[in-house]
Amino acid sequence: MFTTPIAKSMMTLAIALALSIPQAHADSLLPVGPKVGDQNLSPFYRWSETLPESAGVMLRKEPMLVQPEITGAALAERILYTSNDLRWHAGIVPVSGTLYLPKGEPPAGGWPLIAWAHGTLGVSDACAPSWTGHKPRDATYIQRWLENGFAVVATDYQGLGGPGPHPYLIWEAEGRSVLDGVRAVLSAYNDRLASKVFVTGQSQGSGAAMGATVIAESYAPDVPLVATVATGLVSTFPDGPYKPPQTTAIGSPIYTSLMLLGGSLPDGAPSADDLVSDKGKPILKAAREGCTTEMRNVARQDGTTVDNVYVEPIANVLARLTAITDMKAVRLKVPLLLGTGLADSTLVPARQYAAVVALCAAGNDVVWKTYPGATHNGGLNAAFPDALAFVRVMLAGQKPQANCAGIAEPGPPGEATQGVAFND
Repeated sequence: MFTTPIAKSMMTLAIALALSIPQAHADSLLPVGPKVGDQNLSPFYRWSETLPESAGVMLRKEPMLVQPEITGAALAERILYTSNDLRWHAGIVPVSGTLYLPKGEPPAGGWPLIAWAHGTLGVSDACAPSWTGHKPRDATYIQRWLENGFAVVATDYQGLGGPGPHPYLIWEAEGRSVLDGVRAVLSAYNDRLASKVFVTGQSQGSGAAMGATVIAESYAPDVPLVATVATGLVSTFPDGPYKPPQTTAIGSPIYTSLMLLGGSLPDGAPSADDLVSDKGKPILKAAREGCTTEMRNVARQDGTTVDNVYVEPIANVLARLTAITDMKAVRLKVPLLLGTGLADSTLVPARQYAAVVALCAAGNDVVWKTYPGATHNGGLNAAFPDALAFVRVMLAGQKPQANCAGIAEPGPPGEATQGVAFND
């Protein structure tokens, strides 16, 4: 067949395009690449073979160095498993995380499992705890569970470590990451783990923990969930009976920029790059390449504020976003322990109280604990003794005493207690 130079060039271009498609969109709708925070951490995080058709399948695991704060682990592993993408409808995707098993022989029936959901770290792969290690506050929390005889599985969440964007604060997506991590480790270590799972999360992770609890019965009925612990509550319930007297929106250039990159903009909306000003572009660059520490450093050095980071007022930018923390209060199958630091100025006590009231009104078994002087960071470990007692009551086959009838509206954030670890 005779081929003209133009036709030959077109064929060459078509072949080149076809060869490039598998890296991005041939088998997946998942956006990939540096603009969504993808980085080449190590070959462990990139799965090149055909993915299983099911979520919750362990793909691979490898030993990882134990952090100084985590001394109670006989086994510390980096894990890669499958989950089902919600936000971009991309089907099965690989998700990374960590697994810790306590020292000593497991008890009869195996160690009960804590599924830990971490707070905000960022949206780039560089922020994956399985790669960087858990921040000292979280590692301390993990250690406390290990030394009390619990195994811990900690998802990085979809998109942190694994390919594609991280669906930041999108609670159902994060809840899937939590539940599928549980499925993967229960299957891989069924000889050492009990069929007793407790989900716990802080801040962003509180939304993931609540999300996992809400969808567990429909999405993962095979997960033997016993109870849920959530501190620094991020979830919002617009139909709840209590309305805080002042706005509780988080008008921060850091968190808002993470939402812009993390899937909160509806399909077809202006992109994150369209919405940031020239002053705000370094913030997006820091988010794509680093974590919240780098973002805050850039904002501090450049004098970036809510007033100059976007091309329109931040209230207008927030109005463009999907209401990703909104949930409908439903009756859940398991009891809840909810904890609030009364010196929390990030997610103020009134916002958290509104969530508690909504969950109580829906008929849930809720225990709400408050911690005077505890900040957003400090509330996690301040709540640990109550969380441990709560979990032990459930393991003993008893029912915690809900306290919905006795809760009271909190005031504005109080003063932080000085000299307490992580209470900054």
